[in-house]
Amino acid sequence: MAENRLLIIEDDKAIAKALTMNLELAGYIVTHYDDGGQALDGLKQDHSFDLALLDMMLPGVDGFGLLPVLGSYGIPVICLTALTDTQSEIQGLREGAEDYVTKPFSPAELTARVDALMRRSGGAAVEAGEINQPPFLLNTRNRTLEKNGQRIKLTQVEYAIMKMFMENPGKALSREEILDMVWGHDYFGELKIVDVNIRRLRLKIEDNATNPTFITTIWGFGYKWGL
Repeated sequence: MAENRLLIIEDDKAIAKALTMNLELAGYIVTHYDDGGQALDGLKQDHSFDLALLDMMLPGVDGFGLLPVLGSYGIPVICLTALTDTQSEIQGLREGAEDYVTKPFSPAELTARVDALMRRSGGAAVEAGEINQPPFLLNTRNRTLEKNGQRIKLTQVEYAIMKMFMENPGKALSREEILDMVWGHDYFGELKIVDVNIRRLRLKIEDNATNPTFITTIWGFGYKWGL
């Protein structure tokens, strides 16, 4: 595996130590900050990270304050949240996080999540070509989406969802199928991550997100690319 740089922003030193050890054993280069202010200062000097693991409840600047900063540098984010903090999970996903992991978690599970996200975000071989379904054009070489010639900024997960839909036009896909195709068979999370990311994607691509015409809902089952 190519050496990829990970950023851990976590104030619990025991958790940060365990994560650092496991991720370094998996071949990643890890940088750790234990509070939000320190992370902000550090990112101004060095923001060449492939992925960030972000605790949402940090002293000083919290995770929600850091999410847009990390997004501005193009760094994908996995949120680390408390077991019962469902609202933080949903808010984090809506504001641009790629994934979330609830505490307590096993380091092996989190490493598997990191590996899966790194594969989606370019760790695998780059594909060549385009998928043209007017008004959309998906460029699979540079992983971009245009609608009527205008670039739409997508997260890595949103790109993967768009690619899946555009490769399966008119096909009804269950939530479980979408979870497997986008997040991978080794993903340990919940089905609601599918709904949250599709809701966020609709806000970017639909003319009217409350009455979607491109990604349609198959009630009690899943979704369909409805061009």
